[in-house]
Amino acid sequence: MASMAASSLQMATARPCFSSSRRAFKAAPTMVHGNCKGASLAKLSSACHISSSVQLFERSFTSSLAKFDKTVVRAMSSPSENKQVSGLPIDLKGKRAFIAGVADDNGYGWAIAKALAAAGAEILVGTWVPALNIFESSLRRGKFDESRVLPDGSLMEITKVYPLDAVFDNLEDVPEDIKTNKRYAGSKNWTVQEVAESVKNDFGSIDILVHSLANGPEVTKPLLETSRKGYLAAISASSYSYISLLKYFLPITNPGGSSISLTYIASERIIPGYGGGMSSAKAALESDTQVLAFEAGRKHRVRVNTISAGPLRSRAAKAIGFIDMMIDYSLENAPLQKELSAEEVGNTAAFLASPLASAITGAVIYVDNGLHAMGVGVDSPIFKDLDIPKTQH
Repeated sequence: MASMAASSLQMATARPCFSSSRRAFKAAPTMVHGNCKGASLAKLSSACHISSSVQLFERSFTSSLAKFDKTVVRAMSSPSENKQVSGLPIDLKGKRAFIAGVADDNGYGWAIAKALAAAGAEILVGTWVPALNIFESSLRRGKFDESRVLPDGSLMEITKVYPLDAVFDNLEDVPEDIKTNKRYAGSKNWTVQEVAESVKNDFGSIDILVHSLANGPEVTKPLLETSRKGYLAAISASSYSYISLLKYFLPITNPGGSSISLTYIASERIIPGYGGGMSSAKAALESDTQVLAFEAGRKHRVRVNTISAGPLRSRAAKAIGFIDMMIDYSLENAPLQKELSAEEVGNTAAFLASPLASAITGAVIYVDNGLHAMGVGVDSPIFKDLDIPKTQH
């Protein structure tokens, strides 16, 4: 199975039993910093659950009209539990996250895992079975140690890695050629239902579910040249897999929990070269997010959102073949002329998973430097005589 993934996504699945050797880290809250003027200190402390000392806030707040100068969100772990910091915390301590689709250290799935860990969450991951041995070996040998470093200098701890192939709901769905495939030899309990049962047996419950999976075997083909088999494969791996994950993981997700997937602007805009049914799969994923938000909210009190991330130079994105071109296009045309980092998507996921986003569900959150808002490419020669502002570097 070729792993052709969206520019913002990881395609993967996993196998059990990795617990890294370095375990101790003190994860503390992600902080949202800003100057908030105009409310009484007592009201702010009550409404925002601000735990820092009054003295720290007296330097930041005044009784003048309310005004927010700037907001910076970043997942942070503090070097000392005794150190007091100002701001609005994203505190996920005591929460457990399962991230489906982590197979290396340079995609959005990994970045989300790091942000959640920095905010205090326990991390479980699901890795695509054929990629499992390499992923676990790289973790054991310290190949990812540099990428595991959290803001306080400690290393992100992955409590357990599970084998996962989200194309299959249960063992009855698995064809014989996959069962006997040597890349699956030695792995067991890797269908979605089996992984959910394994997590339940190992940990009882989770609080956060992340879907970072995509596969379009014919992604380089125009839609008119895409086969039925290729189109349905893209839908199955990239969108129905999210329905399947929620179906089996919602019963073990604690009320008040959060689920997040990753999508791409090709769901609603034409991106030539992003074919094989992948644009349709992303459109389905976003539509399903709304329906799933209703059903999961009513039945389980779990929020469901998706992040529409801009292009990233991940290994999975390189399978599409023009990721560098898309990044250059974004740099020239987005309102914010900078390259998007995986960390920015990770920080957004940490926010969506936190109580700070307790009223947000069924939403597509764009993290793409504003590119989605543009109606034209301002780098076109047609606009050469217009005085279009550019970022001063």
